Formats: sequence, structure tokens, C-alpha cells
Amino acid sequence: MTTTALIRLAGPLQSWGTSAHFDRRDTTSRPTKSGVIGLIAAALGHDRTEPLGPLAELRYGVRADRPGTHIRDYHIVGAGPYPLRPRDLITDPKRAEAAQSAMENETSPAFGYLTANNVPTWYGAPKEIAPDPHTGALVSGNPTGRNGMITTRWYIADAAFVAAVQHDDADLINHINHALDHPRRLLWLGRKSCTPTGTIAAGTHTGTIEDTLTAAALLPNHTHPRPWAWIEAPPHTPGGHKTNDQPITYHPERRTHAPRWETRTRITPTARIEWDLIP
Repeated sequence: MTTTALIRLAGPLQSWGTSAHFDRRDTTSRPTKSGVIGLIAAALGHDRTEPLGPLAELRYGVRADRPGTHIRDYHIVGAGPYPLRPRDLITDPKRAEAAQSAMENETSPAFGYLTANNVPTWYGAPKEIAPDPHTGALVSGNPTGRNGMITTRWYIADAAFVAAVQHDDADLINHINHALDHPRRLLWLGRKSCTPTGTIAAGTHTGTIEDTLTAAALLPNHTHPRPWAWIEAPPHTPGGHKTNDQPITYHPERRTHAPRWETRTRITPTARIEWDLIP
């Protein structure tokens, strides 16, 4: 029996990236399939290294009741004076040399209190610490991490989406809905800094994604009576387009995605399915 679970995705900030580098994190205009399947996997308590199993077979769709506003975070990582710590000086001889003048005439406790103002642009914590191959001493293997970095991170502010996942196994969909209501791991809206608010699990319903998104009432503070929806479709569907967010594995060392197809359409909700929300 074809069954669909509704998922409410709302919060102050969301970020659903398709291209992530340390110094630049983008976001699409809506939740990605990879991001939502990852949220479901976290709710079920899966580890990132586990196979996706039947989660990879879920059909996906999302409706943008309140698309929100894209905002840019001008983000600076590191730099500035740092509190001296024994570990920092032991593992980074160049840092210890530069900080020596700050320590020479100090009689009160220095570690954790004194700042080395003569190295004002260095990042506070040495990176990639490992034994030196010649001496065996622990040293920092990433001296470039000393300098501050300017990064760009994009978010969607004040948005609310209705996502939907469909499968012929009703027990699987019911299990997913229960897990979203009783998650075993922390959930976030794309990135760990983006926490969801209020109700997430919005029940299971007999029928397809199209049926369920049409039946579900508009969320409060919606911006259009006929919101856009993006619904997964067979390859080469007329009017469809390809997107690269079908998750293959979330393994941190070999995260992989594949292309899938989706169509964009406007939906006129009938409000046959009402919301019982904790805002």
C-alpha cells in the first residue's frame, strides 16, 4: 500500500547545501532529498557509516509554504590573540618561540589567562597533531591553520516547508514517522547550527506524495495560496530536471550522491489534512 509521511521543516535558519567547502557553504532554495533522508536516518539512530537500505528507496517531495529569505553570514574563523595553553606550545614549536616574550617576566599564572599579543593573527588551536617521525614528539602537522580565515555561509531565514517521503511499505513509513517524533539523535535543518522548531512528524497518510501534499493544509504564515512543490519523478520525465542529491552513502570518508529527476509544480492545498502544531 502506497503510504506517505509528512514532515514539517521550520526554524529560524535552514541551510541545504549541494556544494560545501570549508570557506564557502551554499544553500538551495528548499530542503534537499539528501538532507531530509539524513535527518530521517539520524532520527532512526543510524550511524553515518551504515548502509542506507530501504531509506534510499524513498520517493521524495517538498512544498515551500514559506520560502524564507536567503541571508549571507560573513564568518571569520580563528585569528586574534589566544590564551596560552601548554598543549599549544608543546605541539607547535614556532608558536612557543613566538610566545616566549610573553612568558619571560610573568610571575602570576599564565596558562589560560595570559594572551600572546605578539602573535595576534594566529588561530588558537594547532591542527593535525601527530608524533614527529624523527623525534617522536607530538607536533602540529598543519601550520597553515594559524591564520584566521574568512568564510561565506548562506542560510534560508524564517522558512517553513512541508516535505514528504513515500514508500509501498506502510510499516517503514510508520516507523519513520514515529522516529521523527521520538528521535534517537539530534536533528537539524541541513547544518548543525540550524535547529528545527515545533512539530516535525506530521503523520502518515495513504496515497502518493502528490495526493498528500495536495490534501495537507497550508502552514501558518504561508506566503502564497498555491505554493511551489518539487516532486521526484522518473528519469527524463517531460518538464522535469535532474538534480544531484540522491544519497548513496553518508560515510564521512566517501560521502556519495547520485542524480535523480524531479518536476516543479504549483499545488492548491484542499486542507483535508489539518495541522496540529506545536509552533
